[in-house]
Amino acid sequence: MRLKVEQLAAALKKSLLPVYLVTGDEPLQTGEAADEIRLAVKQAGYTTREVIAIDTGNEWPQLSTEADSLSIFADKKLIDLRLPSGKAGLEGSKTLVAYCQNLPPDTILLISSAKLDSASQKTQWFQALDAVGAIIQVWPLQGADLLAWLQRRAAKKAMSFDDEAVKSLAARIEGNLLAAAQEIEKLYILHGASRISKAMIEDQVADSSRFDVFKLSDALLQGKLNRAVKILNGLKAEGIAAPVILWAMSREARTLINISQALKQGGHQDAVYKKHQVFEQRKPLIHQALNRLKVSDLQAILRLCATTDQQIKGQLAGDSWESLFSLCCLFTNTPMLSKL
Repeated sequence: MRLKVEQLAAALKKSLLPVYLVTGDEPLQTGEAADEIRLAVKQAGYTTREVIAIDTGNEWPQLSTEADSLSIFADKKLIDLRLPSGKAGLEGSKTLVAYCQNLPPDTILLISSAKLDSASQKTQWFQALDAVGAIIQVWPLQGADLLAWLQRRAAKKAMSFDDEAVKSLAARIEGNLLAAAQEIEKLYILHGASRISKAMIEDQVADSSRFDVFKLSDALLQGKLNRAVKILNGLKAEGIAAPVILWAMSREARTLINISQALKQGGHQDAVYKKHQVFEQRKPLIHQALNRLKVSDLQAILRLCATTDQQIKGQLAGDSWESLFSLCCLFTNTPMLSKL
């Protein structure tokens, strides 16, 4: 059966199918759809999860092995298969067809794939998946669909956009849904659960100073404390809101944690980077940060981000700008002795 992304939540609440294929080249929607399936499956008692990344094509026997193996404790199992190329090949096609013809008990197969071309959708393996499970094809959003998506995204934060505001935001994010999600998160940090006007969009989203915030992120990823502190002081002098800077820092920390965990679970680097919108010019920065920072370091950064957020809101004593400086030290692995 075919499902639209917006139909997925209701379908998962109704019943779980033995196979799900999430395919598309829009990373935010594909990633969140797969996450939604994983969560529903876990809540249904499928506590064991096996990740298989199809990189060279030699990994297909792992799917057959997992399908034939039973857990020692007879747990329900999710097989999380990553197909970044979108091509199953001859062996993959045979394996998937055989899997669908003899579905293993207490097992759900989730396949995350790149966009499938029309030829791939006519293959035996695609038809076999379609017959026993659900195909969720993700398409780029445009026009009214994009505006509706932005409003739904804002509603999750108890926010809403004026008609002109949502059109203004759509024009600025240029179809990049990950950028849109980040902008909505930033607007929520600044304004909370409120109705967003066009003036707010133009003031916050179109503010060119946000690029300086991104320069701060780059300096932190590179581990350059002096440059990071210089940019931080410059942002403070220009009157840039502390929540915007904190948003950028916490976003980088969460992204690094998600990438690190995905790679440890066997994710293909190119596919993981694509999902998290790591473009070619930023790959060296991410490499540097991942080589320098452990997950425990990044978790410490997020804990300090939470403290800083409370300081900004007046819920906790302390200078939020000093905490932002401390975050720079943590990002660059510099002992927090005194402010430069």
